[in-house]
Amino acid sequence: MRKLNYVILISIVLFGSILAGAQVKPRARDLGVPFDGNPGPLNAITDVKGVEVGHTTLISGSGPLKVGVGPVRTGVTAILPRGKDSRDAVFAGWFSLNGNGEMTGTHWVEDSGFLDGPVMITNTHSVGVVRDAVIQWKVKRGEADMEGYWWSLPVVAETWDGYLNDINGFHVKPEDAIHALDSALSGPVAEGNVGGGTGMICNEFKGGIGTSSRVLNAKEGGYTVGVLVQCNYGEREQLRIAGIPVGREIPGPKIWDNDTGSIIVVVATDAPLIPTQLKRLARRVSLGLGRDGSYSGDGSGDLFIAFSTANPGAISPKGLHQIAMLPNGKLDPLFLATVQATEEAVVNAMVAAETMTGINNKTVPALPHDKLREVLKKYNRLAK
Repeated sequence: MRKLNYVILISIVLFGSILAGAQVKPRARDLGVPFDGNPGPLNAITDVKGVEVGHTTLISGSGPLKVGVGPVRTGVTAILPRGKDSRDAVFAGWFSLNGNGEMTGTHWVEDSGFLDGPVMITNTHSVGVVRDAVIQWKVKRGEADMEGYWWSLPVVAETWDGYLNDINGFHVKPEDAIHALDSALSGPVAEGNVGGGTGMICNEFKGGIGTSSRVLNAKEGGYTVGVLVQCNYGEREQLRIAGIPVGREIPGPKIWDNDTGSIIVVVATDAPLIPTQLKRLARRVSLGLGRDGSYSGDGSGDLFIAFSTANPGAISPKGLHQIAMLPNGKLDPLFLATVQATEEAVVNAMVAAETMTGINNKTVPALPHDKLREVLKKYNRLAK
């Protein structure tokens, strides 16, 4: 089973790289979805210099569910704020819009103001193994953190993929998390049915990983904000794209009757922000999700973390630190950029995702590109 998983994994990684390089797979803007704001060159979280993203995608089996055997539709995604070769922590803040989910390590993020290490995203029942694997990965590197500590409190978040995946089969292994870390790169980010987003559902269409970015103009500082989502939430009838009720215009069979699922959102910026300001940035994710129709239902775990790659070396235990920070009155463009990039990242995830059949032959359809364009045109919202 593991050998088969990795054959599929390698094929997906290579094929995804080819598609990314050739720009064959359309994104939301390519379909004519209008968005506000100015995206970075990649329109991805990796537009923030230093950020790297890696995925491990596990797909195998078909037919009836056999716990421990499959079908398997899951994975792991890693986001490294300063890249895998850095031990330098970043200022960070986090926010829970609705707490029916898990993001480990956030107590220390809250108290210390630092994110020391990667942010990992996987399925609900694999949080523990991924958390332990991050510690294993750090130990193998043979170095304490910059403060000299030999312990770690990894940040690992989750959404539930048990509709399509044998979630109780515990198919994510330590080597899968380590592969996501070791394979993390800057540049284009694979979206849709990849990494932790492999088996996810969004607004009763296929969901998964999505990303977007915004670059502020020179007058506003020229800073970049990048967002990555693992979206697994929402009801079809609530889905809004470009302000129009796309979910109602594209009817289909119900998957669930409530806002079931969760969404994890990671916000990166190169703007010099301190932890209290980053928590404010993380809160603004909620407004971006609201533009897409989310109301953060009781069954949805909506957890967000934001970090800044500015102020290198701030965690060093030596000397007096001179910290750069923007005045609070200058944060509005960053707030708006976060809202805009979040809105687009979710739609990018849905556009990239492909129809998937999982356990017991359950099928979740992809958002149909042609019908989406028809609806946009009907409401005079199709971008030229």
